[in-house]
Amino acid sequence: MPELPEAEVVACQLRVALVGAEVTDCWVGRKDIVREGLSSLPWYAGSVLQQVDRYGKSVALRFVKQRDVRYAVAELGMTGLLLFRSAQTKHPQHVHVRMAFTGGREPEVRYWNPRRFGRFSFFDQSELDQYCARRFGCDPLTVLCDDFLRLITSHRGRLKPLLMHQQSLAGIGNIYANEILFRAGLHPNVMASRLSSTRVEQLYHVTQEVLRSAIACGGSSVKDFFAPDGTEGQFKQHHLVYGKEDQPCPNRCGRMIRRLQSERSAFFCPQCQNPRRWR
Repeated sequence: MPELPEAEVVACQLRVALVGAEVTDCWVGRKDIVREGLSSLPWYAGSVLQQVDRYGKSVALRFVKQRDVRYAVAELGMTGLLLFRSAQTKHPQHVHVRMAFTGGREPEVRYWNPRRFGRFSFFDQSELDQYCARRFGCDPLTVLCDDFLRLITSHRGRLKPLLMHQQSLAGIGNIYANEILFRAGLHPNVMASRLSSTRVEQLYHVTQEVLRSAIACGGSSVKDFFAPDGTEGQFKQHHLVYGKEDQPCPNRCGRMIRRLQSERSAFFCPQCQNPRRWR
């Protein structure tokens, strides 16, 4: 479930608590949870966490040791979390990676992932560059409006799948795609290439507004998401359509929120997101 806002919340908390701390130990409980770089594990002991970045729904920790640089990348997937030791962990058997630190605000961060759809990887710089080029498209928070316009209008398919396509726009998942489209007044099935430049520009600003608001609220704890310190995200209190099937439209148009039967969890208002009003 974690999407861009949740991954950004994770990265922010890790920066505050651990940048500048030294790794004292790195433990992997399941070899199959590591996608790449397991043999480099001993290198991390004695390295210093220099930087924490987010790529789409993944969090990358940059470590330095003398003149060498390596990364540990956590894919959050459906249920992946990075948790401090101080956070209470349900089902500790699902903790698959531990990194212990000295000199930071927290002594340990743990990668917890019960369903194991995400993976953990250890990369050098070139491997990280290849990983990012392969998996991630534009970042919705930093992409320029003109680039966003070209991306949307050149796509011949439906709009909602495009927003969720990680090699096009990295980080938006089902929750935020629903919320963005409702606020932009666009039906999930509208054809992206048929939108006017005015509507695409509006979509651009709405996308950034929704994602930044969600980050400010700590993300959305719909099911399993917790920040590293164990707190829940509160943006779920501001969801307008996600999970609101058969509830009145928050715009008070008189219609009820519907769910598309042909698409997983596509919630929309048939009046405010009328597909005939996409221009």
